[in-house]
Amino acid sequence: MKTGAEVIEAQHSADTTFADADIRRDRDRFLRELLHELAGVLEDHVGLEEAAGYVARVGERIGRTMNNEYRDAAGTDRLDPTQVAAALVDLKRRIEGGFSVESIGEDEIVLVNTACPFGEHVVGRRSLCMMTSNVFGRIAAENLGYARVELEQAIARGHSRCRVVIHMHEGDAGLEYRRA
Repeated sequence: MKTGAEVIEAQHSADTTFADADIRRDRDRFLRELLHELAGVLEDHVGLEEAAGYVARVGERIGRTMNNEYRDAAGTDRLDPTQVAAALVDLKRRIEGGFSVESIGEDEIVLVNTACPFGEHVVGRRSLCMMTSNVFGRIAAENLGYARVELEQAIARGHSRCRVVIHMHEGDAGLEYRRA
């Protein structure tokens, strides 16, 4: 058994040895890896559809919270389509996503993305796309009454970018969201 002094010396030695080591680990990278592995475990054990369902529930809760924050910031009870698009782009910017508005029309908002907030850890983890779908869907529906989110392209599915269409009218493609 080591004495207290020996333990302290060992800790100091370890700090000195590893402090300058080329180990790429910080909180952000750790959390991205954690989500990547968690999504992988879920996808492997309960299947992609069920894993996506779990992620969707988390996205719905986060979407409600973020919606309230953007409404408070705008000083309004409802955001209009332009404000919804701006809020969605802003929230992704804040978490290091690369979303921008491709178009805003009477029937849809189209957003494109060149940098996923999950970084390279999203590749092959399609269930994580449900975070975007549900956060976007919840915010759009709570403000516009209805949203149908279609993930036309996704980095997680191997595309070079994401293309998200938020339809404001019912249709066939995508997931539907309604004001609570």
